Amino acid sequence: QVQLVESGGGSVQAGGSLRLSCAASVYTYSTVCMAWFRQAPGKEREGVAAIDRNGITAYSYPDSVKGRFTISQDNAKNTLYLQMNSLKPEDTAMYYCAAEPGLCCSGGYCSFPYWGQGTLVTVSS
Repeated sequence: QVQLVESGGGSVQAGGSLRLSCAASVYTYSTVCMAWFRQAPGKEREGVAAIDRNGITAYSYPDSVKGRFTISQDNAKNTLYLQMNSLKPEDTAMYYCAAEPGLCCSGGYCSFPYWGQGTLVTVSS
């Protein structure tokens, strides 16, 4: 059974940093695409970053987070991370970890079958 458990969210002032973690049992798959998504109130879910088993970032970061967010993983710990620096109020959202067995899709974010429960990030000005 695949389980994804996010942690690390919280409240922070603008300019601050947070590191989100996702403990993932899905790393038992030989190949898996892991991703972070976020959804702000009243907005559509947005793909933030994705990474393959070899640690290669699958897609460009959206302009809204480029240069500030970094995805990484520790395969030995079965954990996915999202380092978020220089946080802005517009980064306020629920952040979700997602997994898709196999390669990251070449054309963009695919339909990820596995999702965590989310961790809330609130950035105040």
